[in-house]
Amino acid sequence: MKPIEIKITGRIDKSSSEICAEFLDTTRWSEFKGYAMLPGIKQAQFTVRTPELIGSKISVQNMDGSSHVEEIIEWDTARQIAMRFQEFSPPLRHFATHFIEVWEFRPFANGTMVTRRMTMYPKGVMGWLILLPISKLMRKAFAKHLADMS
Repeated sequence: MKPIEIKITGRIDKSSSEICAEFLDTTRWSEFKGYAMLPGIKQAQFTVRTPELIGSKISVQNMDGSSHVEEIIEWDTARQIAMRFQEFSPPLRHFATHFIEVWEFRPFANGTMVTRRMTMYPKGVMGWLILLPISKLMRKAFAKHLADMS
C-alpha cells in the first residue's frame, strides 16, 4: 500500500543545535498539543538512550491514553534528524506499521528553516482510509507546533 506523506516548512528563531537540544528534553514533548481529534502528548521519556543517540527509544503517552515508541534513526544536528514511530497501541496498531518523521534544517537569517516531513505506512486499504484523515490533522498539528516553537 502506498505510504501517505505530509510536509510543512517554517522558520524557527533558534539554531538547529538548539532545536535538537529541546527535542532531547522529553519534558517539553507535552508542548505538542495535537489538533482537533488528534491527541497531544501527555508525557514522554527515554527507555533507551545510546551515547550516539541513534537507536535511542522514547516511550510516548498521548492525551487520549494511546501510546507509541519513537526510535531515533538519524541524528545530524546540522542537517537533519529522523524518528521511527512504532509499537502503536490499539486501534492504530491495526491500521499502520510505522511512521517516519524527518526534520531537515537549513540555516536562515537569525534562525533555522525547518522542513518537517512525516511518512505514514498503512496496513492495507482500510489502514490507508483511516490514515488519510489522520494525516490531514497531523499536518495542521505540525503547523501549529512549528508556529508555537517560533
